[in-house]
Amino acid sequence: MTDVASAALTRTDFFDRARARLTLDPPPGLTDPDAIPLRGDHDADPVAKAMAAVRPIKPAAVLIPVIDRDEPMVLLTQRTAHLPQHAGQIAFPGGKIDATDASPLAAALREADEEVGLAGSAVEPIGYLDVYMTTLGYRIVPVVARVRPPFTLTLNPGEVESTFEVPLSFMMEVSNHQTHSREWQGLTRTFYAIPFGERYIWGVTAGIFRNLQQKIYGT
Repeated sequence: MTDVASAALTRTDFFDRARARLTLDPPPGLTDPDAIPLRGDHDADPVAKAMAAVRPIKPAAVLIPVIDRDEPMVLLTQRTAHLPQHAGQIAFPGGKIDATDASPLAAALREADEEVGLAGSAVEPIGYLDVYMTTLGYRIVPVVARVRPPFTLTLNPGEVESTFEVPLSFMMEVSNHQTHSREWQGLTRTFYAIPFGERYIWGVTAGIFRNLQQKIYGT
C-alpha cells in the first residue's frame, strides 16, 4: 500500500474493501494445537511462536468497531488498572469465547455489550481477520464491524476505565507502525506499537491493526 492518509481513506472505500476481502466463515487455527496461526506476537518476535506452542490454548474474540462517520473512526478501550492481565492497556472490546457462544462473532458482540454497552443493533458484522496467537496462549479472532452512529455506551467499571476513538486512516498508515522492545522475564521481547498522541497502542492491539491493514489494503 502507498499512503493511506494522503489518499484520503473514505468510509465507502474501506467498507467496500472489507466486504470484498473478508467473510464470516470461521478462520482456521482457533483451537487446533497443530495449526499455528499465521498472525500473532511472532510477527514481530520469532521467539514468541515457541513460547505460545507450550501454552494451553485460550480461544478469544475481539470486535474491531469501525464507526461510520464522515471520517471513519475505531473505538478502543482503556483497561482498568487493577485487572490481573493487560491492566491499563489499550484494547479492542472483547474477551474469551465461552462454551455458550455460538461463534467467535457471538462472543465478540457479547463482550462488547458487557464491557462498554455497545448494543448489537448498532453493529453490522463484516468479517473475520486471521486468528492472532499470543505468547500467553490466547488465540484471538478479530471481528471487523461497521458501527452506525448515533449510539450510546455504558462502561463496565470493573473492566474498562474509558473509551476513545482513533482515525482509521492513521491506524492504516504503515509509516505509523513501529517495532519496540522491552525486557520481559529476563528476555528482550519485540512487538508492534502505534503511538497516537498521548496514547500508546502496542502489543496485540497494534498487531491486529497491522493485520487489518494487510488484509484490507495489502496486495
